[in-house]
Amino acid sequence: MTSTLTAPAADLLMVGPLLPELTADLESRYRVHRWWESPDPAALLREHGPAIRGIATSGRFGAPRSLIDALPALEGVFSFGVGYDTIDVAAAQARNVLVTNTPGVLDACVADTALALMLAAPRRLAEADRFVRAGRWPQEGFGLGTRMSGKRCGIVGLGNIGLQIARRAEAFDMPILYTSRKPRADAPARYQYCADVLELAAQSDFLVLAVPGGAATRHLVNAAVLDALGPQGWLINIARGSVVDETALVAALRDGRIAGAGLDVFEHEPATPPALNGMDNVVMLPHIASGTHETRRAMADLMLANLDGWFRDGTTVTRVV
Repeated sequence: MTSTLTAPAADLLMVGPLLPELTADLESRYRVHRWWESPDPAALLREHGPAIRGIATSGRFGAPRSLIDALPALEGVFSFGVGYDTIDVAAAQARNVLVTNTPGVLDACVADTALALMLAAPRRLAEADRFVRAGRWPQEGFGLGTRMSGKRCGIVGLGNIGLQIARRAEAFDMPILYTSRKPRADAPARYQYCADVLELAAQSDFLVLAVPGGAATRHLVNAAVLDALGPQGWLINIARGSVVDETALVAALRDGRIAGAGLDVFEHEPATPPALNGMDNVVMLPHIASGTHETRRAMADLMLANLDGWFRDGTTVTRVV
């Protein structure tokens, strides 16, 4: 724990399960109502809704307009995670309800995961592991993979995470290309800016997605972008599943129009396209890019700092709106 609450405890609605240690911290400071465990969530809101001042949630569970509007005393939505596309920010703004998230502290681990996928997919590491475990090695040889070093790394979104991905990729002698809403002023001059994702895909061997989710980026990577990436290109997604047209991706992989993919996120997760299960050129992770003990504790501490600051003296550390 990094902060303590000195003001009277407030009522919080916890939308879905969070880390056990974070839940324990919250319940030691606040009156927590576990909405997802309630046999009758509507009855819980009727009974406790008028007293609830904060929503504790995550990027997975979010906070829809219907929930925000059902809490007349609501002051803030406090999210465990950097992405907030599952929170109805417009509804919060309309009610003068603040929204906080936990950016920054997870950048390094997410960038590490991007590089892990960039190595794992073309070098066939997951497939090779299955090959050994199946006892096939004594009877047959394993095929060749594709080298990552020296290939062109195209990053969609050169924010804090994107920049950390770029720095790691440079250690593998990869030229860096990127696209963002505008060129990043502090980006090294050696990084090549592309006007849009289509141009970037056409010039990249690895197309790495590091943009926020939401309506503005939904299906940013579509069939045309995948075709521009081409049969030697690899798609890496540690952003949001909604950024990729998943139907188009499955078709491109099935038809050999791209070489393969490394995916930590999916459009309808935790559901994944069944067609991907049989594709050895695809590495799939269960949305674990920030999933380390160190990062999750730092995220928990930052969420607590936002909550405690707000209910103590009206301050927050990482406010979205």
